[in-house]
Amino acid sequence: MANRWDPKNKKPPKGFSYLSPVLSALENELRDKVRESNDGKRNTESMWPVHQINWQRSRYVYDMYYTHKKISKKVYDYCIKNKLVDAALIAKWKKPGYERLCSTYVINSNNYKFGTTSICRVPLKDRSPEQMHAQDPTTGCMGCASGVGQPRNIFGNKYGQNLAAVQIAREKRMEELERKRQQEEDDVGRDQGGDGEGDSETDDDSSDEDDYGPTPAAGVWAGGSKLEQESERLAEGTDGGEQNEHDKRDVVEENGGTEEENNPAKKLRAS
Repeated sequence: MANRWDPKNKKPPKGFSYLSPVLSALENELRDKVRESNDGKRNTESMWPVHQINWQRSRYVYDMYYTHKKISKKVYDYCIKNKLVDAALIAKWKKPGYERLCSTYVINSNNYKFGTTSICRVPLKDRSPEQMHAQDPTTGCMGCASGVGQPRNIFGNKYGQNLAAVQIAREKRMEELERKRQQEEDDVGRDQGGDGEGDSETDDDSSDEDDYGPTPAAGVWAGGSKLEQESERLAEGTDGGEQNEHDKRDVVEENGGTEEENNPAKKLRAS
């Protein structure tokens, strides 16, 4: 079967299959949004999904590599080389003050009057009351400035969700449910002498599973508030102070380090 990610049909590196379901879902979502009718929308608003899905797809790969360390450098470089992510946007995320940037468009002063940048780059604390809910007209971003007090979901919709954290949270939840099911089976095995009747104390697992929304087969976004809150908690736990780790990792790779080395910071100190 031909590889649709690489125009030269080269086999993707090992580990790419971990990303491909989400990347495929985002590709299909973008295609559907482009084909959607623009009736009732402003001209610029019709382009919001393009910018937002571009941000979400790039952020997903970026976080899987730098934050959660779930993919190798080969997989990350493969995504960059085949333009599955926005390399220019990712380069900006590595610089202080641009960690949450929604698009390179909003920091290009040529795109705005008087040589300024977008309103979404202004921290909420520095906005007037009339500007508190303002969105960039091109991307739909509500606020991508760095610092505390900024909106966690910069678009206020599913495209602003941190899909890497959503996927990690789902995986942890599935592991937890599997442990509970295994515990149930062990308990039943020890009680084989009984009649086996009666309800299990964990028979309400399905409700917890429903709280986490649709499974990845049905959708890659958080379908319920419980999963979205858990993914935000995971993302918040790695936001502040991750930048230095990213910078260290970049230096190690430039000096010949590899993804297989589990402690790049240690190698950096030794070099």
